[in-house]
Amino acid sequence: MEIGIDSFAATKSQTGGHNAAADMQEMDNLLERIVLADQAGLAVFGLGEHHRREFLDSASTLILAAAAARTKNIKLTSAVTVLSAADPVRVFQSFATLDIISKGRAEMVVGRGSFIEAFPLFGYDLDDYDALFTEKLDLLLKIRDHERVEWSGKFRAPLQNAPIYPRPVQEPLPIWVGVGGTPQSFVRAGLLGLPLMVAVIGGETHRFKPLVDLYREAGAKAGHPEEKLQVGLHSLGYIAQTSQQARDEFFPGYAEVFTRIGKERGWGPVTRAQFDAQNGPTGALLVGSPQEVAEKIRRHSEALGGITRFTFQMDNANLPHDKLMNSIELIGKEIVPLLK
Repeated sequence: MEIGIDSFAATKSQTGGHNAAADMQEMDNLLERIVLADQAGLAVFGLGEHHRREFLDSASTLILAAAAARTKNIKLTSAVTVLSAADPVRVFQSFATLDIISKGRAEMVVGRGSFIEAFPLFGYDLDDYDALFTEKLDLLLKIRDHERVEWSGKFRAPLQNAPIYPRPVQEPLPIWVGVGGTPQSFVRAGLLGLPLMVAVIGGETHRFKPLVDLYREAGAKAGHPEEKLQVGLHSLGYIAQTSQQARDEFFPGYAEVFTRIGKERGWGPVTRAQFDAQNGPTGALLVGSPQEVAEKIRRHSEALGGITRFTFQMDNANLPHDKLMNSIELIGKEIVPLLK
């Protein structure tokens, strides 16, 4: 199983005016964490895409390219690219360029995003939420598989035997589909034979088993070999020497962030009791000691019928840089060996 980190490039400039100095420091810190993840032997580092004040990842491929020049082995991916609000030609060109810079370590996870700011920002109608993704994924895969593309659709100009450059080092460039809880999204990924990255940030992870089964069944019916139908899991997590320490350090920032987001979505305030319950044996949060979290990852994998990748999302709790660095070290030194 591959173990990695996902980041949304959270900035301390979350309220009040823009703070350029703080943003520069946070970007330096993020790149330092990616370098450490590489040195610690982690398999993958992913960056999200948001268009909000509290995140610096709106142009994630630029950050990944900067990281590529400083790392040697770690795979560099999006987590996720909001394909519905992007031009698939430019997305492919950006990641092909990243693949060249990284000498064949680029990947992408494409999805529709859990926030909606990208749609009005780039002139798309939310009523076309699913149709946009379906069409653009079709075009992206055609570009990946063919140097010259003949294509027409509803949401962009047609391509008539159009050459798309540069071409990546990897053939094919790895493209995962990022999903939440929509059954159609799992089935679509299976029919296309694309690896699946499941984001579970709340509830109980084992409840996603029927959806993962839908994915595997759709893939098998479409004739894709079992080894092609990989499943990854993305969850909130943080590691410290003891479980109590990890939870006490993670909870305050987690509660602040998710209570604030909850006001936008109609959720109630986050309580410590809810947080502790989510850290129970079947809950989605993986905040604890290395031994406890390694056992929980193994348990989640078994519950979902086997996963090939697990990524921790830990920088959305306003934790200081040194604590995030320590957590990455513990993941590399203790969790990775335990899972091997």
